[in-house]
Amino acid sequence: MIARALLGEDMLLGRLVIGIGRSPKAVIAAIVCLVLLFAAIVGPYITPQDPYDLAVLDILDAKLPPGSESMDGLVYWLGTDGQGRDMFSAMVYGLRTSLGVGVFSGLVALIVGTVLGLIAAYFGGRIDALIMRVVDLMLGFPTILVALMLLALLGQGLWKVVFALILVQWATFARAVRSAALVEKNKDYVEAAQTLGISTPRILVGHLLPNCLPPLIVIGMLQVANAISAEATLSFLGIGLPITEPSLGLLIANGYQLLMSGEYWISVYPGVLLLLLVFSINIVGDRLREVLNPRLGER
Repeated sequence: MIARALLGEDMLLGRLVIGIGRSPKAVIAAIVCLVLLFAAIVGPYITPQDPYDLAVLDILDAKLPPGSESMDGLVYWLGTDGQGRDMFSAMVYGLRTSLGVGVFSGLVALIVGTVLGLIAAYFGGRIDALIMRVVDLMLGFPTILVALMLLALLGQGLWKVVFALILVQWATFARAVRSAALVEKNKDYVEAAQTLGISTPRILVGHLLPNCLPPLIVIGMLQVANAISAEATLSFLGIGLPITEPSLGLLIANGYQLLMSGEYWISVYPGVLLLLLVFSINIVGDRLREVLNPRLGER
């Protein structure tokens, strides 16, 4: 039933594709997202070096400006950083990590929040009150502050960052799903399913969930962008990913102290890539919100 709701030109997926196609800036943003996603997936095959393999790094190549050539004849089109890493290679590897952390944490948070939101809306009463009080508590604090506190306790690490991002994101999905499910809960098709004796899990997944997909898609896109930004912020502050893990935030942190000394490329290029990634995801998410929200109308 979820697949049927997504497929078809008159269905959800068709509406999304047509809606994005009617906005030139959304089309450009979607193309940028796809190109960056493709670059992240095939990263090891399109980069001239593994920037985190110490055997291939040469300290003599450190801080070379864009367009410089190494002793081995390798051209560093975007320059190198303080460790002699090719900036293009480091940025692609950092993009892989940033996208992976953002998408994975957003997906898990979506699943957790959706399950709890559906349960709260369907059963109501004390279960609803308990879940929503926890949601209110989580949303009552700034996301970055909660993540900072968690990582201060847990320490650095890829999976610790992912766990922290999941913990600060699931409440947003839970509230959105609960609001949508409350509207659908009292409709005739749900009452008919209950009368026919259909099991509760099947009603939740097969009947309520497909009608909650529009807000989930929009929030999911925006939360991925937020997760990428949060991970970059945490890594820039030195409490996110360890120095051995590639990350756009870490790349920016490696060069920000050198901005005024003329070696701008070490920090600026990763910053531009991060900005491009987050900005394009937000544009696509905003366009999806316009398409899926009838109050905004087609533009």
